[in-house]
Amino acid sequence: MTNFEQFINSKPMSYTKINLKRMPKAFKSIKSKFNIPKIIHIVGTNGKGTTGRFIADILKKNGCKVGHYTSPHISKINERFWKDGKLISDKDLDKAYKNLNSFLPKKFQKSLSYFEYTTLMNLSIYEDCHWLVLEAGLGGEFDATNVFPKKLSVFTPIGFDHQSFLGDTLEEIASTKFRSVGKVAVIAQQKYDEVYNILDKIAKERGSIIYRTSPKSGISFLQENFNTAKKSANLLGFLNIDFDISEFKTAIGRFEKVAKNITIDVGHNSLSAERVVQNMRKPFTLIYNSLDDKPYRAILKIFRPKISKVEILEIKDGRALKKEVLEKTLKDLDIPYKYFKKTSKKKEYLVFGSFKVVEEFLKRDN
Repeated sequence: MTNFEQFINSKPMSYTKINLKRMPKAFKSIKSKFNIPKIIHIVGTNGKGTTGRFIADILKKNGCKVGHYTSPHISKINERFWKDGKLISDKDLDKAYKNLNSFLPKKFQKSLSYFEYTTLMNLSIYEDCHWLVLEAGLGGEFDATNVFPKKLSVFTPIGFDHQSFLGDTLEEIASTKFRSVGKVAVIAQQKYDEVYNILDKIAKERGSIIYRTSPKSGISFLQENFNTAKKSANLLGFLNIDFDISEFKTAIGRFEKVAKNITIDVGHNSLSAERVVQNMRKPFTLIYNSLDDKPYRAILKIFRPKISKVEILEIKDGRALKKEVLEKTLKDLDIPYKYFKKTSKKKEYLVFGSFKVVEEFLKRDN
């Protein structure tokens, strides 16, 4: 384990009380020490990872030195830091950590949360880049990533998720995300029409210019994300955007084929389930589990018409849904199930439910 991994793993993943002033103060204390690339800020409920990686790859194909910061990770923290087509190495991650700490006051080294600190690592990792695609965590206005100055805001599809942090209504959720808007923004095709009105109102207050992607019916959600990426690159002045989606690879765990018959997706809300099921061509076995605060019943109802069976993958997490609750839900929905042991080459699989589910599956199924 590297020095950085030992340091970051000692930090809590979350706090019961969030200090909204800590991250802005930490950023202000060191921002003059680094060359900050031009920032493309990605905010939304779904599609942030794939849209961000598509944008980064398009800019790379245009000859730019570019980084992409995404979260969380599945197996290793290096997955959060993509630079010029590759994940950052342990050696470079450790070097960036030491460089950051040479400027960051000790009080912030100690007090910053896991996500806040990894977000500040971008300053050290990407200071030799032209562009940095910076993906927000779960919010917008108060997200740690929002302290960076931005050239472009990109809003992916917005729906219901993380209600305990962001609010119970679509207006509350969308408003906190949209209040991170910069001077220029792109908004992807949305499921809920009222989302556009919320952004238009906030943009008018902020003097922001908003560009919408052209709606297209009958295309996959990955193609929608790709179109958003091309629109974003074009607005930034890049004319070389006439690429085909087949030339690109999605970020790890985002509707990713890990074997001919196995697709993994880290989605965990209803909007994710709707978008994923539209792209599963054949009936499939769903390898699944859920955290107890996720809409597991709604997700299973969305998948039900296409699944032959659910195989419950047990996960070690204090927030995991109780076995008896998941079993009762599956019985109520008349979905056959068993507990996961191993995959078969004769079946089609989708692994879905959260980063935890995908991580556990990859550990067990190799």
